[in-house]
Amino acid sequence: MAYVEGTARNQLVLLPEAIDDYVEEDNPVQVIDVFVDSLDMQGLGFKYGQPKATGRPPYNPADMLKLYLYGYLNRIRSSRRLERECGRNVEVMWLLRKLRPDFKTIADFRKDNRTAIKGVCKSFTVLCKRLELFGGELVGVDGSKFKASNSKKRNYSEARLKKAIKKIDEDIDEYLRGLDEEDKAESSSHRATAEEIKEKIKLLKDRGKRYRKLLTELEGSDETQISLTDPDSRRMRHDERVEVCYNVQTSVDSKHKLIVDYEVTRDINDVDQLSRMSKRAKEVMEVEDLEVVADKGYYNPREIKE
Repeated sequence: MAYVEGTARNQLVLLPEAIDDYVEEDNPVQVIDVFVDSLDMQGLGFKYGQPKATGRPPYNPADMLKLYLYGYLNRIRSSRRLERECGRNVEVMWLLRKLRPDFKTIADFRKDNRTAIKGVCKSFTVLCKRLELFGGELVGVDGSKFKASNSKKRNYSEARLKKAIKKIDEDIDEYLRGLDEEDKAESSSHRATAEEIKEKIKLLKDRGKRYRKLLTELEGSDETQISLTDPDSRRMRHDERVEVCYNVQTSVDSKHKLIVDYEVTRDINDVDQLSRMSKRAKEVMEVEDLEVVADKGYYNPREIKE
């Protein structure tokens, strides 16, 4: 018995199949398409929400948002991967009508429209409420650690800054002693010259000046850490190790497991988040009573009483 054969790749057909035939009516991309088309892109503040009369026409921000949401739902974060999906993924071809924006355009869209995308999240919450997709009776609150771009080397606490300043002062003293020895002895090929030592001392002094400035800023604030790349990120425990992260608080309704509300915080743990997230969820769903559950990471008598 022969195998089931596919269609020859070089087979010509008189009436080619429509891409629409490849996307079922219950496919999630149908929801993305209808939802985004219902949004007021200009009112939400999207760049190019209203195209200019002259110049090169941009991509419609609605099409770019559809691609962004598709990537979110399918865990495709890389702009280069999304670019590839536009040329090989039938669902994306259907969603964008075979548009193929390059990775730079995709990355710029996310970078230029952060505030507008937050507005989209709020619009989706409002839609869920209108469609009665929230039960409004039971909500689960939890926090997730999202790793920041900020490296651990560019995150400083007061103790770490003081330790770094002390080490710099010790290194400068060591180099100064080297200069004294250089003055007393003849320089050899394997020893640093006086000019090289002076240059290293200058670099250390400049670094020490920066550290002292950071320490002054930290001592004059209510913060315990300072991050240079992502100012709002903090060093916290994540997956059994310490990373520089954000603590994202999320409230989820029990009916269809949909996210009711979220907030990005820089608190290193969850103990001060319970009452605030509970009240926010209650306001979003506009209910008088709401039952809230959370794990023991939220245990704080003051928060529970509140």
